[in-house]
Amino acid sequence: MRYKIDPATGLPMTETSPGMLAATVFLALIIGFVLLYAGNKGKQLWLSVWSVGLIICSVLYLIWHYLQYY
Repeated sequence: MRYKIDPATGLPMTETSPGMLAATVFLALIIGFVLLYAGNKGKQLWLSVWSVGLIICSVLYLIWHYLQYY
């Protein structure tokens, strides 16, 4: 499958809206909290650490997204 190239930037043109990406990151935030709970309940340190990283990245992206578009 080939992508159309934007002549102005030379990059592939995508049809992804910023709102859809923000919704995906919000879903990742919810999954991060669920995995953090599971990691703490199961005493799995690696799962808790990675979940905290996912939560931090998701929150930072959502803050950046809403400051950029609103």
